[in-house]
Amino acid sequence: MVVVRDRATRAELASLNEPGVRRYMAQVGAGEKPWNPVHPVGPTPEEIADTPVPDSFVKPLLTCSVALVVWVDLEVVAAMDQDLDRVGVVSGASVYPLVWNILLAARAEGFGGTITTMAVAQEDRVRQLVGAPATYALAAVLPLGQPVKQLTKLRRQPVTEFVTHERFDGAPFGPPAL
Repeated sequence: MVVVRDRATRAELASLNEPGVRRYMAQVGAGEKPWNPVHPVGPTPEEIADTPVPDSFVKPLLTCSVALVVWVDLEVVAAMDQDLDRVGVVSGASVYPLVWNILLAARAEGFGGTITTMAVAQEDRVRQLVGAPATYALAAVLPLGQPVKQLTKLRRQPVTEFVTHERFDGAPFGPPAL
């Protein structure tokens, strides 16, 4: 993990978010699920390039006290799904609990933060910016600082919408029948 306090470096990190954000916003505007690995991207490269970047995607990196750039060492991570014919997800299991715990610890101390992954689309440039080795993969960038507003209630999808009993096509999860 790299701790970044330097304003110029944080500004560069913010600019490296922009290509990923442009694609994200263009896909949202087209009614797509952004960055979905199963369905092809609908908007053209020109449409993506012309999509504005909302301030909310770059301002946290410009105004935070510190940004943490979290890397995964690919020489030691267990990627059990590396040979499957799909995007790997297992190796994140070793780093995202750490990232979440950092955010919880920051909150306990009165700070706020967020997990951002938009810069991953520019991993090589981020690697150059912070001097990360080639065997490391960018997992997240966490801007941390004094929150403008401390969130107390979040919107969450009901568990019954995505958890089922016994099988993927099983009954929605809920209290057991008596």
